[in-house]
Amino acid sequence: MTSELGRAKWAVVSDRGCEATSLTHEEARRLAHRLAGEGRHGLCIMSDDAAGRLSSPAKPTEVPNRI
Repeated sequence: MTSELGRAKWAVVSDRGCEATSLTHEEARRLAHRLAGEGRHGLCIMSDDAAGRLSSPAKPTEVPNRI
């Protein structure tokens, strides 16, 4: 019997919206850790079902730093 954590049913959500879906919990944990290292905020691991019910804001456009 497969554990719920091993099933590809997890999503990573940040302050920018849904980052990824259909991950195992370990994949989601690794992605959240990587994104935290990149300075992303508001990271959360939740089921795909729960993530699908969120109304996520549009992700801001990346603008190069101006000097």
